[in-house]
Amino acid sequence: MQPQDTTKVPTGLNLYNIAAHRAAKEVIYAYSTSFGLATRLLDKKLRPSVENIYALVRVADEIVDGSAHQAAEISPDLNPEEELAKFEQETYRAMQLGYSTNLIIHAFALTAREVGIQKDIVAPFFYSMRQDLNQKAHTQESFDTYVYGSAEVVGLMCLAVFVHGNNYSLEEKQKLVQGARALGSAFQKVNFLRDLEADFKRLDRSYFPDVNVNNFDEETKKRLVQDIDQDLMISAASLGLLPSSAKRAVTAAQLLFQELNQKIGTTSAQDLINTRISVNNLKKLALLIKAIMGAKP
Repeated sequence: MQPQDTTKVPTGLNLYNIAAHRAAKEVIYAYSTSFGLATRLLDKKLRPSVENIYALVRVADEIVDGSAHQAAEISPDLNPEEELAKFEQETYRAMQLGYSTNLIIHAFALTAREVGIQKDIVAPFFYSMRQDLNQKAHTQESFDTYVYGSAEVVGLMCLAVFVHGNNYSLEEKQKLVQGARALGSAFQKVNFLRDLEADFKRLDRSYFPDVNVNNFDEETKKRLVQDIDQDLMISAASLGLLPSSAKRAVTAAQLLFQELNQKIGTTSAQDLINTRISVNNLKKLALLIKAIMGAKP
């Protein structure tokens, strides 16, 4: 989107579209240095769409786990579940009409309409967000449903951006879909392990089936780390099919989460319950450079 001289055209849809994307862009760099850095590797034609997707899912996550709950403490009449329902319905409406008074939703709708993101992969995302409001523990079935909706479909949304306008065989499309879902799954599971303390102690929540603060041990940790490694292997196998800038950006993100998973693997189960694993900025920069240089996960 090109800057517009507002002294000549002080209003209109084009300017509104620009403002909406700027609002979305602000979200990713405010909330995630890691994804913000990886997104910088995308071609300028792809980057705004990924920023728009991230902004929508980030704001929805804030409704169920962050700012909305804190706001409700100040204003008891505020109900996060009602806010999520309104946000969801406005998203579908904007996807249909191509317009929303909510700038973040408007930006997402522009991307969804451009690259063909349909309700069939947006609805599972909101379903998983509602699970966060009402579900404290998971069976294997509900866990798989949650991970699909909260993370795998986000990978599919980004994939829609990456492959838009490119031709692939049916076999290649299937491999790309498997890779996008696997990487989203790995991201989510790594974050579950990083956030054990907050989930167990602050939210009284356990995502992994039959895993809680009392039975989380080395054997459980090893099993979960190996499961994430398997997801990352599936994702890595599809990277070569992506356009070059998307390949660099996704590789950077995958390298970061591989590093996080390795750190989790070498951290004791007890320490994982009490600390949040992270990668320092210098290491992030080194991984970014590796991705730029064409390193493979």
